[in-house]
Amino acid sequence: MRKFFLMTALASAMMSQAADVDTLKSVELQNVQVVSTRATRKTPVAFTNMGKEQLKAVNHGKDIPFLLSLTPSVTMTSDAGNGIGYTSLRVRGTDPSRINITANNVPMNDAESAQLFWVNMGDFASSVQSMQIQRGVGTSTNGAGAFGATLNMQTEHIGTTPYVGIDLSGGSYYSHKETVRFGTGLINGHWGLQGRLSNIGSKGYLDRASTKLNSYFLQAGWFGDNTVVKFITFNGIEETYHAWNYTSKYEQSLYGRTYNSCGEYYDADSNTRYYDNQTDNYHQQNYQLIWNQRVTNELSFNAALHYTKGQGYYEEYKRKRTLFEYDLDNAMTWATSDLVRQKKMDNDFYGVVASLLYNDHDNLEAVLGGGWNRYDGDHFGLVTWVKNPVDALLPDHKYYDDNTKKTDFNIYGKVTYELLSGLNAYVDLQYRHVGIKMQGPTDEINWDTNQRIVYDMDKSFDFFNPKFGLSYDLTPNHRVYASYAIAHKEPTRNNYQNSLNAELDMPKAERLNDLEVGYKYQSKVFSAGVNFYWMDYKDQFVLTGEIDKIGEAITRNVDKSYRLGVEVEAAWKPVDWFRWDANATWSKNRVKGITVQLDDKSVADLGDQPLAFSPDWICNNIFTFTYKGLNASIQSQYVSQQYMTNTGFKSYQTLDDNNQPTDVSMMLDGHFTTNLDLSYNFRLPKLGLKDVTLGVTMYNLFSAEYDNNGWAAPAYTKQGGKVVATGYSASDQYEAGFAPSAPFNMMAHLSINF
Repeated sequence: MRKFFLMTALASAMMSQAADVDTLKSVELQNVQVVSTRATRKTPVAFTNMGKEQLKAVNHGKDIPFLLSLTPSVTMTSDAGNGIGYTSLRVRGTDPSRINITANNVPMNDAESAQLFWVNMGDFASSVQSMQIQRGVGTSTNGAGAFGATLNMQTEHIGTTPYVGIDLSGGSYYSHKETVRFGTGLINGHWGLQGRLSNIGSKGYLDRASTKLNSYFLQAGWFGDNTVVKFITFNGIEETYHAWNYTSKYEQSLYGRTYNSCGEYYDADSNTRYYDNQTDNYHQQNYQLIWNQRVTNELSFNAALHYTKGQGYYEEYKRKRTLFEYDLDNAMTWATSDLVRQKKMDNDFYGVVASLLYNDHDNLEAVLGGGWNRYDGDHFGLVTWVKNPVDALLPDHKYYDDNTKKTDFNIYGKVTYELLSGLNAYVDLQYRHVGIKMQGPTDEINWDTNQRIVYDMDKSFDFFNPKFGLSYDLTPNHRVYASYAIAHKEPTRNNYQNSLNAELDMPKAERLNDLEVGYKYQSKVFSAGVNFYWMDYKDQFVLTGEIDKIGEAITRNVDKSYRLGVEVEAAWKPVDWFRWDANATWSKNRVKGITVQLDDKSVADLGDQPLAFSPDWICNNIFTFTYKGLNASIQSQYVSQQYMTNTGFKSYQTLDDNNQPTDVSMMLDGHFTTNLDLSYNFRLPKLGLKDVTLGVTMYNLFSAEYDNNGWAAPAYTKQGGKVVATGYSASDQYEAGFAPSAPFNMMAHLSINF
């Protein structure tokens, strides 16, 4: 609270110093940093924009994947079950490592895994001015190759008016969010400071699936007539209790839907206990130095230097582990013991991105841009405690230590040219070079040779990614477009790691041919659009249904696969107080000629089968009512069933407790959920309150029981000449796990601007 009053005083003191400026010019200059990679009306791709007010209306503590979950073709996952903590985003069925994410054009994906871990960016939505999510290949961008979607975020503008604001939320599962926001406005017409301080916490829906997120965002800027220079820094400090094991349906029948086996061990009296420090701990610190320059009315320039420092570890209690695996048994006696280990990361990511933009404000728009980025990451493991003392254990005993270096360089050129009145041609060409080097001893043992697996790999890739399209305004209200794009993506560190550990062939780079054809109608009262897509893959990395030791989904190459679909969206506002938004996606997602290894080591071809975690139907509906300061929103979503493997099997066979044959599901069942948001906005100028919003949001209003994620890894055998999925042993019902979502829960929220 002391910080809050200090910020209030700071903003008030600066108010008298704010000078008159051209607000429109200031906004345009701050937008220069994202124009080069964003789609516009003339760009022949499928995209959705979310502005600050849209984000504010749903930002009450949930992670960004939840805030985007009602946009077309999007599904999200949540380990803790309530949208806070470890969450992820999937678009058109593609996994998070295939989605390019930037903030101010700066790459945000982790360079090794190609994912963005939202848990490291707590409450970042409170510092976002706008987002654009492009589906399919999209336009050329910086960082990780865009292979299924692109999420482009722009951080807040530094406004011209001083303010202080506070946002408070609290509700189910001890979930809470506290945010203090401030801005000085412009000081002496040239300088501005703006920032945020946030705390988010939750005990989670699952047992012990707690989350603690602390973060800040701070930016300082200098504004000239044709120049904007910003220094931005933001961080995230997270501590989350593990909830990545998921649970079998059998475990849920015994212990309930909230059962979480992470951290489970037994004391000397064989009582079940849970390790208190079974946690993930990480600190991510980001810096961006941005320069936006208007050279002439037609020409502008943007450049940004960036640096991200990441440090953290996760700690686990491991039961009955072979000490040789941790270099604690050089005599190879094969002794076992309970122990505690930490797996640590220490990494640096830095680089530069830039773009030159030309717009003659008539029929030509052109962009030349690119970037160079470098990642250097250390991975090492420590054993901090062993139940059965051993002579070799020293404080923080290190048992592996490896390093990954990755360099990413890209250059792109984009041109939009009006060939005829209303007819625009779009050409986008990108060259991308990627180098990956992995060296050092890993945490894995080759049990055939009893030797630790050591990385010694140096790979490089050169990709050419062309994109072409046409956009035609039939009338001012009707527009059609079509585009064809080719994209490539390199394997991630996890792909190499999982292949080496499983002694499989080295992973290959992916190739995607993406055809998009669409139509849009726009009027003051009604808008609608339809987009057809055909995404044809070579060597696509697909989710297999398996997870690794730390709960991360495993992806592997499949030779041929495709995603075919149609996206429909519409909005209708017949009167000022009512708006109806809806969107739906139907898709057919298939892998061609999938094979599985049988228990006799032979290989069986299962033919064409559905791709894992790719629902056929996603439907969203939003009714919004406004009357003076009252606001009500009813949000509904339907997601159809999803396979958890690429084999087409909906279940596997095993024996129940009575030794009777039974089928165990390997499907995420379809689900329908409804959220209700109620709020009231008012002003109390006599008390110095410019704006107050008080409300409550009720999630999963009808307590639908569904699972948002899962894993499946059965065995396969032939019975009567037919391939079937089975458990690995009799009475084994643990070949599939599920991540349950929370039933009805709620968050009350209060937002005040001074």
